[in-house]
Amino acid sequence: MPGSSPFNPVSPQAQAIASSFNSTLIILGVIFAIVAGLTLYIIFRFRAQPGASMPAQDFGSPRLEIAWTIAPAILLVVMFSLSMRTMRVSDPPRESREPDLVVIAHQWWWELYYPRSGVTTANEIHLPVGRAMLVRLESADVVHDFWLPQLARKIDAVPGRSNHFWLQADQPGVFLGACAEFCGNEHAWMRLRAIAEDEDRFNRWQIEQATIPAPPERGLAADGARIFELRTCVNCHAIQGTVAYKRIGPDLTHLAMRQTLGAGALDNGHDNLARWLANPAAFKPGSHMPDLQLSSDEVNALVAYLESLH
Repeated sequence: MPGSSPFNPVSPQAQAIASSFNSTLIILGVIFAIVAGLTLYIIFRFRAQPGASMPAQDFGSPRLEIAWTIAPAILLVVMFSLSMRTMRVSDPPRESREPDLVVIAHQWWWELYYPRSGVTTANEIHLPVGRAMLVRLESADVVHDFWLPQLARKIDAVPGRSNHFWLQADQPGVFLGACAEFCGNEHAWMRLRAIAEDEDRFNRWQIEQATIPAPPERGLAADGARIFELRTCVNCHAIQGTVAYKRIGPDLTHLAMRQTLGAGALDNGHDNLARWLANPAAFKPGSHMPDLQLSSDEVNALVAYLESLH
């Protein structure tokens, strides 16, 4: 995916992981070169010659045996030290503080909750540039795996267990990630993105997200609000300030401000939103978003309503 290369880290945590990978690759490359070189040397130096007698048998060399025992032991210590250094940078200590962000993995989308502000959103993480965010990772159903290659380590989301890690971006931008553990039919469309912005923009975003959108009073958007409440939409989704409060599907309170639909299946826009509502299975087969058999008038009204949720 563009914008998601682990070889272009933009955080101390991702940099530590990349450095550990590069160091390990160099060590393994040297070992391979030595073994391959010795093997080729032995093949050509001691190949069978016409009329040659059987070579003398050597039943052991204490010096060689000590050497090939000590050398791997030293390599193990070096690689263990590299791993420990990387873990110290990317993993928070056990006695760490309360999380800045809670990420809950679902089939097949990401629920995001900011405890300090009370903001809930989905699939798009906002974070301030230069500040390490402590993340608590959970799963609502099966084993998933959170991975933002340029920002943070891969880490499993396990049902009934909480894992913690640091998430940080040292420059503004949009950084792509995904679930890295096969978790069902639509695993490939369980994408996420991190939007890193300066502290002021991040704080403004949180204020906007905490604001309850004004309900539409008339027109097509008002019709869409009524359809949303009368159809089964309210059985799965939440919209602050309305009767919808379920968390089976993503919170839609500020859907119009998001960049994507269906955890990355579509870009968020008028036409794509209409197509998604009309037939979600066409873009994400097997997802838990049902086809409600909406008429074109109902789709247009729902689109008008959802696009009013800024």
